[in-house]
Amino acid sequence: MSWVPSTPAERDAMLAAIGVGSIDELFESIPADLRLKSWDVPEGRSEMSVRSLMAAIANRNSIGRVCFLGGGYYDHFIPAAVDALTSRSEFYTAYTPYQPECAQGTLQSIYEYQSAICRLTEMEFANASLYDGGTAVFEATTMAVRVTKRTRVVCHPSLNPTHRILLDTHARNLELDIVEGADPTDAACVIVQNPSFLGTVNDFTALAEKCHAAGALLVVSFYPLSLGLLKTPGEMGADIAVAEGQSLGIPLGFGGPYLGVMATRKEFVRKMPGRIAAQTEDHDGRRGFVLTLQAREQHIRREKAMSNICSNEALCALRALIYMSLLGKQGLRDAAVQCHSKAEYLKSKLTFAKILNDGPTFNEFAVRLRKPANEVVSRMLDKGFLAGLPLSSVGAGEANDLLIAVTEKRTREEIDEFVRALESASCS
Repeated sequence: MSWVPSTPAERDAMLAAIGVGSIDELFESIPADLRLKSWDVPEGRSEMSVRSLMAAIANRNSIGRVCFLGGGYYDHFIPAAVDALTSRSEFYTAYTPYQPECAQGTLQSIYEYQSAICRLTEMEFANASLYDGGTAVFEATTMAVRVTKRTRVVCHPSLNPTHRILLDTHARNLELDIVEGADPTDAACVIVQNPSFLGTVNDFTALAEKCHAAGALLVVSFYPLSLGLLKTPGEMGADIAVAEGQSLGIPLGFGGPYLGVMATRKEFVRKMPGRIAAQTEDHDGRRGFVLTLQAREQHIRREKAMSNICSNEALCALRALIYMSLLGKQGLRDAAVQCHSKAEYLKSKLTFAKILNDGPTFNEFAVRLRKPANEVVSRMLDKGFLAGLPLSSVGAGEANDLLIAVTEKRTREEIDEFVRALESASCS
C-alpha cells in the first residue's frame, strides 16, 4: 500500500498558511512546459518483482569494455583487501567523530590517512578530506584568498577544464577576478596541474619561486598515483596541493563518490578548510586522537568559518589509506612505472595519429586523428573499447582530438588490439 505524508485537510491548511488556494497556484510561477506533467505513481510491486525489473534494467548497461578513458578518472587495479576492510560495519556505518571517547578508531584512521597524504605529497599538513578534486580546487582558491587577502586568481592552461568551470560556478557569488595565464602579479594564487589535463608532465619549481617573490601562493593539482614516479608538489615548492583521490583505491562510478585531497604547509594550516585529526594523550598518558583546529561553521560563528564542508568522505579516505598501505612506497612506484611504460608503448604504435603533447607524459596523452573523435569513439564501442575522451566535448581541443589514458591494468595484447581497432575506426 502507498504512503501518504499528509492528509487532504493538512495539505489545505499548509496552503492556506502560505497564502495560496491550490497546488496549481503554488507552482504557477514555474513555466508550464517545465512542470511535471503527471503526479500519477505506478502501483507498488513485490520485492521479487522489483529485483527482476532492476536486473533487466541493469542488463541494458554495456560492461566489459577495455578502458582507455581518462580525463581525471582512471581504471586502476584495486586489491581485494580494500573492499574487504572498508566493508566492515565499524567503518561502513561510522559517522562524524565528534565524541572522541566513542570514535577512536575512526579518528585514528583519519589521522593515518592525513599522515599518508603528507608523505605522498611531501607537504606538512593534510585534511580529511574534501568532496572531490574539482571542489578541492575551489577550496584551495578560497584558502589562498584568505591567506593573501587578494582576490585575483590565475588559472594555468594545464588545469582540467571541468575544474575551471566548477571554480567559476562555486565562485560566482564571490568577488574574485579569475583569469587565465601564469602571471602571479597581485594574485592570491596560481593554480596549475601536473600532469596537465592533456597529460604533459611539468616541473613548476621555477613558477613557485616566481609566485613567492610576488606574494602569491602556488596551488598544484596533482595525480596521486603519478607521485610514485614524478616530482612531488612539496618538492616543487607548492603552498597548497590538491587532487582527485579516485586513483587511490576508489572504483570508477558515475560521478562518485570520490575523494578530494588537500595538503598544505604548516604556516597556512589555520586557513585550511575541512576536518583535521590530531594525536594526543589522555590524562593517563595513553595515546589518543581528537579533532583539532575545528574552524567549521558547526563549531564557530559562521562568518569566521573556513568552509561549510560538513562531510569529509571518510570512507573514501579510508579506502585511499588502505590502498596506499597495501602498495607501500615501492608498490606505488611500480604501478606508476607500469602506467608510464605502457603509455609509451602505445604512443610508439600510433603511427597513424599525431601526438599533440609538446613534452614528456605520464600515462595520458592527446592525439589528432583523421576523423572526428566522437565518431571514432562511437565506432570503438562496437569493437569493445572505451577509446578515450573527445577533447572538443570539454572545450580542450579540435574535433579530431582524442585524450587517451593507459593504466597498469592494460596488457600488451589489449594495447595491440586497441591500436588495430583505432586505426581501422579512424582511417577507414
